[in-house]
Amino acid sequence: MLIVYCLKIFKQQEQSKTLKMKFKTILSRLTGLSCPIFGVSWNPSEDETTIATRIIRNLENKRVLFNPSEMESPSYCVASTIQIREYLTSEMQNMNADSMLFEYTKAMRIAARKFTDRMEFKRDKDFLCNARHWDHWASWTFASALGEMRGTFGNMIAQIAAAYGLDVEDDLATIIPGSEKNNTSKI
Repeated sequence: MLIVYCLKIFKQQEQSKTLKMKFKTILSRLTGLSCPIFGVSWNPSEDETTIATRIIRNLENKRVLFNPSEMESPSYCVASTIQIREYLTSEMQNMNADSMLFEYTKAMRIAARKFTDRMEFKRDKDFLCNARHWDHWASWTFASALGEMRGTFGNMIAQIAAAYGLDVEDDLATIIPGSEKNNTSKI
């Protein structure tokens, strides 16, 4: 039974080789997702697309998200992440709280807050200074927290870019999972 089904599919594919459709054409026609339990269908509003574009363009200029961690100054990374968090909060004011863009942005804001929280060690006033020295435990905490934040941002940026049909600059695209140029340090 399975073999017959596979042969039928193979014959259909052979017959339709001349009817190939470009990915962008397929994606432009796709307006929904269904499974046996639920279905979702939506076309993003112009306002959401504009907001999503602004968010991606703003993040493309934030080196904390894509520069190799050994090139970063921990104190500047914290300051930049606070700015990102404030920017995302201001953009969230213009979104529908039920939209997927709101959820993606919220996840990035939570990741940014978690990063800054991990960098604020009250017990060690020299934590950020020590995080610059790669033989100190603070640098391991810094690199780990930075990697975790970048991972969340990469996933959410990929979701936003796919949902709203946006291109992402190469530097920022390095944190998107599965990108050709991933941002890993040589050991």
